Amino acid sequence: MILLRHGQSEFNVVFTATRRDPGIIDARLTALGEEQAERAAVAFAGEDIRRIVVSPYTRALQTAAPIARRLGVPVVVTPTVRERFAFACDIGSPRSSLAEAWPQHDFSALEEVWWPAAEESGAEVVARATRFRAEIAALPDWEGTLVVSHWGFILSFTGHSAANGEWVRCDPRAPPPERVEWHR
Repeated sequence: MILLRHGQSEFNVVFTATRRDPGIIDARLTALGEEQAERAAVAFAGEDIRRIVVSPYTRALQTAAPIARRLGVPVVVTPTVRERFAFACDIGSPRSSLAEAWPQHDFSALEEVWWPAAEESGAEVVARATRFRAEIAALPDWEGTLVVSHWGFILSFTGHSAANGEWVRCDPRAPPPERVEWHR
């Protein structure tokens, strides 16, 4: 299985420079983020990817788009792999808006408002990653899964702090990280 952090977003640019939340809701990819998504699509062309699991945040959907186009594999949208809700960019777009913008995807499993109402604790994200680990490990063909997700979720799943556009190979049957360090 491969976990891919979305490409650079508008939020990432400002937050990296200032360490302050710029108040950008459901941030989109920058030009660099779009390039990172295209590079991932080229890199994954030779992989045996049979499904793409993607977070409903726009930056993740935009990152998954060129990969799904190139590989022609199904895309499963689920809030289970979303970012830890802690900043303005973690306020998502309503299901109806996503369905209009991305008509090729099925958003019927999402509530209209699918993101949390309050900041999530690190333990809550780790619990969500643990549930996903069990779900994906139960699939007979989990090896063919690409998950397009976020810094906090990937950190919770692997213990690794992934950069924008970076991917990590992992076995969901392996034990989770013993400890997760929540600092950026």
